[in-house]
Amino acid sequence: MTDRYSLLRPWLFCLDPEQAHNLTLSNLDRAQRWGLLERLVAKPIADPRTLCGIAFPNPVGLAAGLDKDGKHIDALAALGFGFLEIGTVTPRPQPGNPKPRMFRLTEAQAIINRMGFNNDGVDACVARVRRSRFWQNGGVLGMNIGKNASTPIEDAASDYILAMEAVYEIASYITVNISSPNTQNLRALQGEEMLRSLLSKLDESRKRLSDRDGIRKPLFLKIAPDLDTADIYLIADLLMEFGIDGIIATNTTIARESVQGMQYAQEAGGLSGAPVRAASTQVVKTLKARLGDHLPIIGVGGTLSGADAREKINAGASLVQLYTGLIYRGPDLVNECAKALKNS
Repeated sequence: MTDRYSLLRPWLFCLDPEQAHNLTLSNLDRAQRWGLLERLVAKPIADPRTLCGIAFPNPVGLAAGLDKDGKHIDALAALGFGFLEIGTVTPRPQPGNPKPRMFRLTEAQAIINRMGFNNDGVDACVARVRRSRFWQNGGVLGMNIGKNASTPIEDAASDYILAMEAVYEIASYITVNISSPNTQNLRALQGEEMLRSLLSKLDESRKRLSDRDGIRKPLFLKIAPDLDTADIYLIADLLMEFGIDGIIATNTTIARESVQGMQYAQEAGGLSGAPVRAASTQVVKTLKARLGDHLPIIGVGGTLSGADAREKINAGASLVQLYTGLIYRGPDLVNECAKALKNS
């Protein structure tokens, strides 16, 4: 599919980024419904990995953010991912931040977004997940949860608990997103006092849900790349203290040093793509040094090639996720990364 995407990309890049995003996903849906994707996309790579009791068909997943509402699950699954992560979803629907809110930095193979958890609410998303063939056939599907913008930061735990309750039955695992730069004060939850309180409440809620459903669903935390070593160590220690099952490193960055002078570089929001690769990988390394083999790490950030995926695994990640790389490289990146990680 490489040649086809290289022909399509210049046309897509003439469109507003959010418009191009929605158009691409809509066309993927059509291609999947018409049975075309399986002809255009390489056969998925079989490379099973077991993590937190979950059998992943291969170690390459879709990062949260690309399909916030679970509207395109079956089409995205057809691209060869070993797992999908949907969201971020919030308890109540919200429109997100005003448009425009997504910007390409093409020369840096990067994106800045300040979407702001735009979504239809967790209940609508759960209903879509239930209707998807991927979920019905037992595909590995993570649910990424967040708080509503209107909820005061001191009440954030209530939103996370509501969202976790809503997704618990349908999620293979649940990711708690406390690291988006696009919801006011959200990253304050990465501080010791607030994180300790949040994790304690989530742990209590999960115990109750586990007793109710007779199954303990893995709980992951997604953190920012803009943390120093002391902060990363603190977070790692708290994860172990409260029995959190894994960590996703990392979200987008607020740093701009690597893109200074480029068009849109000073737009507010999170920077993703190639410029965040090194920082993300360093966070993975730092986490691995602190956690050892106690907790698994999912590496995400700046993966635009199979070599980038191997770098994340060599740094200590057990699985990798893709998002911005798909925008610049197209669907063939999934297969390329899966091949690069085969038997790693």
